[in-house]
Amino acid sequence: MRWFESKVMAGALALAAVGFNPANLRAQPPSAVAEKAAVTMIVTVTDRRGAALAGATARDSTGKLLGRMDGGGNLTVACAAPCLVRVAAPGFEEKTVRLTSGMVIQLPPAPHAEQVSVTAYRTPMGQLESPVTTRLLSEDRLDTTAAITLDDELRQLPGVELFRRSSSLVANPSSQGMSLRGLGSTSASRTLITEDNVPLNDAFAGTIHWLEQPELAIESIELVRGGASDLYGSSAIGGVVSVVPARPVFDLAELRSSYGGESTYDDNLLLAAKRGAWGLLAAGGVVGTDGYIQEAPEQRGPVDINSNVHAQNGLLLVEHDRGPLRVFAHGSGFNEARNNGTTFQTNGTRLWRYATGGDWQGPRNGTLVTRLYGSTEHYRQTFSSISNLPDFGNAACSYRCGEIPTKFSLTPDNELGAAAHWSQPLGAGLLVVAGADTRDVRVWDREQTYGATAALTNLHDHQRDSGVYAEAMAVRKAWTLTASGRMDWFQNFDGQALLWNGTAWVPAAAQPARLGQRFFDPRVGISRKLGSHWAVSATGFRAFREPTPNELYRATQVGSQLTLPNGNLLSERATGWETGMATERRRGSIRASYFLTQVNRPITAVGSGATYKRENLGQIESKGVSLDYELAPLRWLAVDGGYQYAHATVTSGNLDMGNWIPEVARNLATINLRAFRPALGTLNLQGRLSGRQFDDAANSYLLHGYFRLDAYASHEFGKRLQLFAASENLLNRQIENSKTPTTTLGMPRVARIGFLVRLGGAGK
Repeated sequence: MRWFESKVMAGALALAAVGFNPANLRAQPPSAVAEKAAVTMIVTVTDRRGAALAGATARDSTGKLLGRMDGGGNLTVACAAPCLVRVAAPGFEEKTVRLTSGMVIQLPPAPHAEQVSVTAYRTPMGQLESPVTTRLLSEDRLDTTAAITLDDELRQLPGVELFRRSSSLVANPSSQGMSLRGLGSTSASRTLITEDNVPLNDAFAGTIHWLEQPELAIESIELVRGGASDLYGSSAIGGVVSVVPARPVFDLAELRSSYGGESTYDDNLLLAAKRGAWGLLAAGGVVGTDGYIQEAPEQRGPVDINSNVHAQNGLLLVEHDRGPLRVFAHGSGFNEARNNGTTFQTNGTRLWRYATGGDWQGPRNGTLVTRLYGSTEHYRQTFSSISNLPDFGNAACSYRCGEIPTKFSLTPDNELGAAAHWSQPLGAGLLVVAGADTRDVRVWDREQTYGATAALTNLHDHQRDSGVYAEAMAVRKAWTLTASGRMDWFQNFDGQALLWNGTAWVPAAAQPARLGQRFFDPRVGISRKLGSHWAVSATGFRAFREPTPNELYRATQVGSQLTLPNGNLLSERATGWETGMATERRRGSIRASYFLTQVNRPITAVGSGATYKRENLGQIESKGVSLDYELAPLRWLAVDGGYQYAHATVTSGNLDMGNWIPEVARNLATINLRAFRPALGTLNLQGRLSGRQFDDAANSYLLHGYFRLDAYASHEFGKRLQLFAASENLLNRQIENSKTPTTTLGMPRVARIGFLVRLGGAGK
């Protein structure tokens, strides 16, 4: 059904099939000319789930190229009988078959996938040619992990951290920012997440809705570490996570359902249909848990109840794909309700997204991508204060005895954006990319505070970020050179704060500041292949992150820790570089890197006890080494993971000099062991080791290190039915998530069982 969709479509897919090298930019050899007595046949190449393998190659018995599969995985072949062909695609095992007309060839995944990244440079680039570190989570890896949320799936990769250690199944939304390269985050994310050229970070808070995407509608995930504002603009300081969506290729129906401990459930349905050039895909799901009490047992009180979430998501995609042009329309909806650990601390989100656009392959392998997108969101949250005084008639209570509501907040926002980019090969060894985008956000924050300082406020804010960028990539023999730059214009304007005086709305004494900033963010990279299997590389960059309306104007609270806004915040600016060495062979790849990133004016929560305030500090710096590996020592066994050491500290400013950056561990390591035998099934073990870290800028609250082990096992009964079992935190380790200052703990062992039913697809 589904296939790996590159962001630059047909022309770039041809490049992606073999990686980016000089030969890729030269004209590809034509399909074999039909010989005498040749027979013309149409064949289709898919993976084992029916996803079309665009760009797969077909060669005859002499090794002569017969052609490449188009966007639907199809190829018209003219060959003399008996027609034996060898079919190959990156990431899949080769197969030699005797062709028959209308034949569907299914390729099994290779133990080690040849990695090709599109996200880093908006054009396909192989592992050895890329100056930056990229990782790919394929559909197969996503389907065989024990986790059910996107954030926990990404934690398979070393160096991926959230603002706090909590899973999104129980995390407060204000702690769902993402950190890469040891840079940490605030309530906003220093990493940008996108889907098909559309940003997914929350328009108001900069956080990430990890439960928004229907699981079955995700084809794969690409992750790029290091600043990428040169192509993506704001928030891409630590890197970019690109969600590659599924597309309709065959008629298909899939139902995946599981249930387990803590009343955790995850149910997903996908329906797809293909009629000529028209394709339709609909997907949706429900996910949630009744949760658990996060406070440590010795610190709990009568006010503490389960933290949990219950969410629903869905999407509809309609597309017309014929010849050089694909046009589409996409709409999605997301709803969630959370309880954050007490009766009065709750929140809810309702989010609608829409997008439309086209992908056109022009002459001489040029490609044009256009997008128009928007979103409408309503977010609500309630806050409270916790009292240690005896309450509810319980004279024996001495800790966390009572709760008093302090504030209710309703925050609607609207987002509208557009993007376009063009890529064009020029000659045999030069590729140029140019693009522009704009994003407009309007937010309203309506708050009712209670108690002695009761007030009703209404705030409006307007932000706009527009940018233009260009990139050139040159390949000469073993050298790959890249240079890119982007100019951004950021505005925060039309702000207005009103107070209700009992009879009318009146302007507040302090009005939102008007802010305008311009940024130029370049990036340069160089890679040198050493023979066929080794490469060395280096890259340097500038990047930025603009303050979100949430950081400027709205207070947030996690547990009993209150963080106040600051309307005078400026954008964060980052400078960094990375150098490394990589090797890639038939049985796997290894990449080692040294990195350094400095962030000026980082937005940090400064304070002590229960009250903090956002401030621009002087400078933070993260430097260290990382190791990534993907190996297949045996045909039935794959091993991947890595290690990151990050020396992340405050290096300039009046406060916290020399302290560790909050929520960043010096040492992080992951390992995933995946064994697959068709007769037995799949067994996947995922381990994560994290060193100690601090939960605050003053380094007063220490979080101890931990090791966590997850497990997944499945068995297929024919092509239509799969049964599976999964366990998160298999060893039931007690993991400290945060100290606010109350210690909260990670989810205990949760085991689930489930099934997957698949109807239709290739060879239905």
